[in-house]
Amino acid sequence: MRAFAHATTGRVFLEYYEQVGRGLKPKICRVGLGVCDRDRAKAAAEELAARLRRAEAPTREHATLGVLFDNYAKEVTPDKSLGKQKHDRACAEMFLRAFGTDTEARLLSRREWDRFIRDRRSGAIRTEHQKKRRSVRNRVIAYDLQWLLAVLNWATTASNGAGGVFLDRNPLKGFELPREPAPVRPMLSDEEYQAMLAAAPRVHPYFELALVLAHETGHRIGSIRQLRWSDVQLDARLIRWRAESDKIQFEHETPMTDAVGELLAARRRSTLSIGDAWIFAEPGDPGRPCDRDTFSWWWEEAERHAKIPHVARRGWHSLRRTFASELKHVPLKDLCELGGWKSADTVIECYIRPDEATMRDALAQRKPIRKSGTA
Repeated sequence: MRAFAHATTGRVFLEYYEQVGRGLKPKICRVGLGVCDRDRAKAAAEELAARLRRAEAPTREHATLGVLFDNYAKEVTPDKSLGKQKHDRACAEMFLRAFGTDTEARLLSRREWDRFIRDRRSGAIRTEHQKKRRSVRNRVIAYDLQWLLAVLNWATTASNGAGGVFLDRNPLKGFELPREPAPVRPMLSDEEYQAMLAAAPRVHPYFELALVLAHETGHRIGSIRQLRWSDVQLDARLIRWRAESDKIQFEHETPMTDAVGELLAARRRSTLSIGDAWIFAEPGDPGRPCDRDTFSWWWEEAERHAKIPHVARRGWHSLRRTFASELKHVPLKDLCELGGWKSADTVIECYIRPDEATMRDALAQRKPIRKSGTA
């Protein structure tokens, strides 16, 4: 056993050998004494040595969730995209409220894991910005739990400043994430779209433009509602989609159709707005865009006026699926750019839907391979 001071911090550590089994090489253990003063360090070392002679385990402070999340936020979160940073902060606040700031991370178990899934699904646990209680899907719950697992995995390799790491192991490692048994991804047919378009004037002056933008660009409603007039080039027929308004931080430009161009031009003439003004400005507060709940309410109102039955999970995102499926004949690289996808795998797995007519056309156009001539 030996005591030594860290070359940089001056903190004193005690290093000793622990026998882990007959015939096995002893394990080197290191314990931080938490002091820099040599006299205090000597007294602490003697006390610890006495505990070891009595075969008592050395005392050790165990990291709490509050300490782990705080260190993770300082060391890891800043290197992430803005969207992921926001999710990190939301998850940290939510898990601390659910489990307790002073809870030792090593004590997390199946009980806490299952309770979080149950309460998150019912809406009893929700992020701070979610004011209303509402249930969430397994995909959202899994996304939150993946963050917690990432923090715990990081803690098994991150130094605790006392010669060790925050956690010896991830207590939740191997637990199965909740999954959607059969993802429901409904689309809006052209007949239904036309009916909602006809009903648009009875919903809100903004609704027709939002609906056509979603249908013609295939973009998320979160990006559409945060468009500014400076993002629109009517002469060049281009729309810029800003990274800070995009879920995956993908900044890009796409051409606009004539239908979109005409509605945007008419909207600009009626509002006389330019520059960084919001296209979908909040009526009572033009300094911010309309919130997501307002767009959801407009959608439901349009369904009611158009006499279209409400289908679970069919909202604005259904137009994104329709966009991808109707343009599946386009080269994937161009389709991804048009709709704002970074990964073609995502488009194939989650958005493009196969249909019998396309498959029959493909079979009808099949050409036999002919034997090539020899040189």
